[in-house]
Amino acid sequence: MQKSRFLKAQWKNLLMLNYQVDPEILKPYLPAGTVLDIWQDKTLVSMVGFMFIDTRVLGVRWPFHINFEEVNLRFYVKHFNGKEWKRGAVFVSEIVPKSIIAFIANNLYHEKYSALPMQHSVTLKEDNHTEFLYQWKLDGAWNKLGATVSNQFENIEPGSHEEFIFEHYWGYNRINSNKTTEYQVEHVSWQVAKVKDCIFEADVKTLYGDAFVPYLTAKPYSAFFANGSEISVRMGEKILAAPTLP
Repeated sequence: MQKSRFLKAQWKNLLMLNYQVDPEILKPYLPAGTVLDIWQDKTLVSMVGFMFIDTRVLGVRWPFHINFEEVNLRFYVKHFNGKEWKRGAVFVSEIVPKSIIAFIANNLYHEKYSALPMQHSVTLKEDNHTEFLYQWKLDGAWNKLGATVSNQFENIEPGSHEEFIFEHYWGYNRINSNKTTEYQVEHVSWQVAKVKDCIFEADVKTLYGDAFVPYLTAKPYSAFFANGSEISVRMGEKILAAPTLP
């Protein structure tokens, strides 16, 4: 039976800078019953910036919590439910500007949200490009995630690197060594645009720990941008760890 809808919103202007990492650093975050989802023998994490627009929680538009930024660090997993593999994402950290959002997500979904001052900008350029910039303030300094993006969008090609990064319709969160929360994310396939001149300047050690510093301070393996769409997040359920295929 399909779970009831918890959240409905639009996710817009999704920028993803993707970094290759040693899979060992992700093991502490790996939910029970999942295995890492690998792209061409590479283990990737993504720094993601995007906008929540027209947000409704349990059907209600809560005042001052309708439109806001989010920046997160995520990686990719698979879960075999006995019949099929489900491809999903796991979040190492998620940043939003509203503390109540962080409180609800952390308690209902065992997410790892924190609330920090945030801002964003969209700047039209003269060469048929647009500059997108997401910022969050930590210890008095503004951290940055941004890029210049083409104004021409195309469909995602089946089997492409973009498909691997964007086409994940499940979320998994570690509860303990043998229990995981699983939830479904619904949206249409997005269109993507080419990215150039990307920037990521952040206090990686404070935000994500020493293990991520060598990887997130290097040049991204790839950078993608999607226009986004309306999304729905279903209520989560707990799953117990089970043997998974290699």
